[in-house]
Amino acid sequence: MLKTQTSNLSKLNSTHSAPPCQAPDPEIRSPKIVFPAGAVDCHAHVCGPEQQFPYSSERIYTPPDATVEQYDFLLRMLGVDRSVLVQPSVYGTDNRAMLAALTSNPEKFRGVAVIDSDIADAELEKLHQSGVRGIRCNVVDVADKSAGLPIQELTYLAERIAPLGWHLELLMHANEYPDLAKTFTNFPVDVVFGHFGYTHSKHGINNPGFQGLLQLLREEKAWVKMTGPYRICDGDLPYADMRPFNEAVIDANPNRLVWGSDWPHVMVKKQMPHDADLCDLFGSWVEDPALRKTILVNNPCILYDFPAFS
Repeated sequence: MLKTQTSNLSKLNSTHSAPPCQAPDPEIRSPKIVFPAGAVDCHAHVCGPEQQFPYSSERIYTPPDATVEQYDFLLRMLGVDRSVLVQPSVYGTDNRAMLAALTSNPEKFRGVAVIDSDIADAELEKLHQSGVRGIRCNVVDVADKSAGLPIQELTYLAERIAPLGWHLELLMHANEYPDLAKTFTNFPVDVVFGHFGYTHSKHGINNPGFQGLLQLLREEKAWVKMTGPYRICDGDLPYADMRPFNEAVIDANPNRLVWGSDWPHVMVKKQMPHDADLCDLFGSWVEDPALRKTILVNNPCILYDFPAFS
């Protein structure tokens, strides 16, 4: 059965070294935009401290420590009240670092875990009580892409988590799956596509796979994370090639969109983005205050089970 994030990575990279990746910009400053009260950063990672939470020996990169204390300070500087922490691949299915962060402030944090398919129901319930509201599956780094999506394994996992009201987050290149909409038409849980569907801007918004993603949005069978534009275009800020993708997902269904910083921006090989600039970029792409609140506050409350903000 499928390990939801790292088994394929392990097979491909277990014999390779894990080079260090670029650290986030050390400057901490506030953006020009003022986010609405209750705003949620729906995609960030905590890494380390490595001495306390050692990384997997089968990882493909080594991040610098990016602790919950550092991240919490950043959130205050950005004017973001709450956050969703997503399990990074460097930990495999060892969710301890993320869970420690969640329990440090249960009202502020929610989590997306990585699990083994044979996890016991009791363990799933423990994760739920800790604030986990979804699982992440990496289908990018697979040995045989000709096999397509491992839909049987994904469906099995979805059936396991459905009673908890969780969702399945996918890290996948939507452009590689022209039948994407058909594939997930009757899926047991909501699907969340990270990084705009991880479709490089060179493929354009008319790509059949991306159009399938938009169809799933319109039919309210999927969500999209407006995250990581720097990962899927060739230029630096303001990532102009990604603007059409931003407009396309908003036109499809703004009630199924969430935003995230993607801090600490692991494995970025171009100019490191500054988080304040990413906040301001969102502000320039989404100018209507009501729409900003929908994406930053209302939608995350639904998807991640946050209480009303007060």
